[in-house]
Amino acid sequence: MTFSAGDYQYMALAIALAKRGLYTTHPNPRVGCVLVKDNEIVGEGWHERTGESHAEIHALKNAGDAANGATAYVTLEPCCHYGRTPPCSEALIKAGVTKVIAAMQDPHDKVAGKGMRQLQRAGIETGVGLLEAEAQKLNPGFIKRMQTGRPYVRCKMAMSLDGRTAMASGESVWITGEAARRDVQHWRAQADCIMTGVGTVMQDDPHMNVRLPGHEKQPLRVVVDSKLRMTADRKMLTQAGETLVFTCEANARLANAEVMTLAATKGRVDLGAVLDELGRRQVNEVHLESGAILSGAMLQAGLIDELVIYMAPVLMGDAGRGLFHLPGLEQMADKLSLDIFEQRQVGQDWRLRARLVNS
Repeated sequence: MTFSAGDYQYMALAIALAKRGLYTTHPNPRVGCVLVKDNEIVGEGWHERTGESHAEIHALKNAGDAANGATAYVTLEPCCHYGRTPPCSEALIKAGVTKVIAAMQDPHDKVAGKGMRQLQRAGIETGVGLLEAEAQKLNPGFIKRMQTGRPYVRCKMAMSLDGRTAMASGESVWITGEAARRDVQHWRAQADCIMTGVGTVMQDDPHMNVRLPGHEKQPLRVVVDSKLRMTADRKMLTQAGETLVFTCEANARLANAEVMTLAATKGRVDLGAVLDELGRRQVNEVHLESGAILSGAMLQAGLIDELVIYMAPVLMGDAGRGLFHLPGLEQMADKLSLDIFEQRQVGQDWRLRARLVNS
């Protein structure tokens, strides 16, 4: 199918609508839908909250009878199976929509092209692939979990201009400015879980929560603690939300937390097994905020999909602590190369977003 300038315009609007569900839809994908008839928008909708109506249903309700004969622009292929809600494909057919354009195919194995084929069998014209790359950016975690069983891991770090994350004493509050710290809250809010290591828990005693006005549900807090050194007086255990601790210790318990024992790899929790378990728990996106040891181990194991690094205009000296603990990198051939795909000033700091391109 050849797409017109108008098609691009309406799909761009559907993508903008989908972003409104950035913090509230997981483990479901973020989806937007626009209904157009005679070159006029007659309905709009987005998936607002898990367990509630999908984007197409909101758009159809918004359009009413005007949906008959309309074209639907949806950022993800309409579902065709019963879950918490009925199939959107059937609702579109019943409403009399004559064309459906999806930005991308749904990677869920219960859909994966079946939704579009059902629409075609009902005589509805279909098209897939309009602004696909932009639609994929809405749901990196959902896509990866459907394809691999594991969540998308986004690692956040803060450093000085000379690459230090803390002073030699361990002091690290605060490297970046207020604007950068506010920005981090948005990354936390769109994640299903916030993950860290026991070293950070015992040294910094973080809350590991989202502090945005009006934000309701807190992400799952995950701690990697091979020897179960974490104590019950930690702040995260005294606040709303759930905490999950992964350890190698058998029959381990910790008040106000779920403790799960996993197999050890060289005396430490198997990090791949951690991600496998989080995937089974329908975690789409992991926000990793940890010290150099855990973040370095995750990076070297190829388990980090994206780095979000805040760089502050300060110098912290030769004795300061480094960004990642990466043993074994001795020759230039051993270096880890990054693809920096975004650079943005946030207050007085700089935010870099990057991906690992070789290991």
